[in-house]
Amino acid sequence: MFRPSTSARRLAGLIASVLLLVVLPGIVNGVAAAGSRLLATGGVTNVNGSAGGGLTTWALLNGYASDTEDSVNANVSYTGVDDFNMQTVSLGYNWGNRLAITLARNKLDVEPIHTHIEQQTVGIKLRLTGDAIYSRFGQLATGLQYTHNSDIGIGRSLGARDAAGVDFYLAASKIFLAALANRNVIVNATARATRANQLGLLGFGSEQDNSYDLVGEFSAGLLVTPHWMIGAEYRQKPNKLRAADEDDWQSLFLMYAPSKYLAMTLAYADLGDIAGFADQTGYYFALQSGF
Repeated sequence: MFRPSTSARRLAGLIASVLLLVVLPGIVNGVAAAGSRLLATGGVTNVNGSAGGGLTTWALLNGYASDTEDSVNANVSYTGVDDFNMQTVSLGYNWGNRLAITLARNKLDVEPIHTHIEQQTVGIKLRLTGDAIYSRFGQLATGLQYTHNSDIGIGRSLGARDAAGVDFYLAASKIFLAALANRNVIVNATARATRANQLGLLGFGSEQDNSYDLVGEFSAGLLVTPHWMIGAEYRQKPNKLRAADEDDWQSLFLMYAPSKYLAMTLAYADLGDIAGFADQTGYYFALQSGF
């Protein structure tokens, strides 16, 4: 009996995901509103499933729902660097621009040793106070993320202690209207308490250091037009595994949002050393849809 190859199955799955994200807005258009917030302020769904840049977490909530609206968004993304590639699928629900619940699944292919690592993340984000546009000091949100690594073998071989862990964070976002060359600017800063090694893909903590580290995430974006945003991100990382140094992550991104139902992001990513493999650089592509 004919069985398609692994690469063919992956390609078919990616095509199906893309078609779903492109067709879904047309199905729901006229049934549900996209939301009242400013275009492109839904950001990019990051690798953890939360609203933000591709790498960082913002205080903004997924989608465009205002205080009297709800929204749902789905996202698929692909990150390809020298020795690894990662596929992410996520789903987020925004209740009244107050509470967001997110689910994400990461699959990391470790190409040099022909294996992969999978993990799942459940996130909750609560808007504490403010509005990113209208409040003087922007919007403040807090959240937590529970991540479970289903393939902890590689992490354990490098000294990781646990297969699951919880991150806690406090994020601030502010949108400055007509701030630079009459263009809108978005700035974000996040403080995160974490024990995760490479987001949890290499487990959590180590036998030598199982404490929480406080790290920062920073990003800024310029809305060149109402539909196009360029920006940069920087995400600090803990460094708990003696057998494999962990570097901070950074990226330059370009996002295109033709409507509130659809957004696409392309980024150059510099992830540094990962699991002993040096200078991991490459690209990040994401496609998201919401209603």
